[in-house]
Amino acid sequence: MRIPRHIAIIMDGNGRWAASRGLPRIAGHREGARRVRAVVEECARLGVEALTLYSFSSENWKRPEDEVTALMELARHHLQLERQMMLANNVRFRRIGRREGLPAPVLAELDRTEDETSTCTGMTLCLAMNYGSRQEIVDAVQTVAQRVRRGELDPGAVDEATIADALDTHGLPDPDLLVRTAGERRISNFLLWQISYAELYVTDVLWPEFKVPELQTALADFAARRRTYGGLDGARAAAAT
Repeated sequence: MRIPRHIAIIMDGNGRWAASRGLPRIAGHREGARRVRAVVEECARLGVEALTLYSFSSENWKRPEDEVTALMELARHHLQLERQMMLANNVRFRRIGRREGLPAPVLAELDRTEDETSTCTGMTLCLAMNYGSRQEIVDAVQTVAQRVRRGELDPGAVDEATIADALDTHGLPDPDLLVRTAGERRISNFLLWQISYAELYVTDVLWPEFKVPELQTALADFAARRRTYGGLDGARAAAAT
């Protein structure tokens, strides 16, 4: 089966999973956090080069303060919990998103996880924390503008590669597959530059119920698609001539 080099996942539906069981929303987030390990291990086993998980968006700060506090503590706890799993699977950890605004204990665990897995040579696991794609693009453009102002870069030399190299995901292949759980059909300000040619897969399965079989279904769907990147596949090209 053809395996994507880079998979990005919008992990949606935690709140709905909890509400359907009469539980507080944070219970859904806890259950969703438990689903991450199996997905990471399976992607690493299959030889996926990069897996990016949308954990906390820059817009999520608008949620109730008690929920945000609980989410930050959950992130800190699971970073501690899953470091050994990453090391055991040769997974290199990487944070994307703005540091500003994240609590110091969460930043400390993010930095420690990046440091302790820095020598791993297998899959890269990107955790999008305090991430918004429009913010990321603005930051990248400002970085490029500063290079131009310092005389390091000619404006006429700025191209797609210049912008890509200034993004948080620099050095990684663009996502081949974007998975969104819980049936929502929107991008939610996630990797807008990087997913320009990603295959989209939407499932009604809520993230706390998304397990390895659901991942395999998404991968089988991806493998069955023909990717033309704006051109024609072989059969259509022959018919057009």
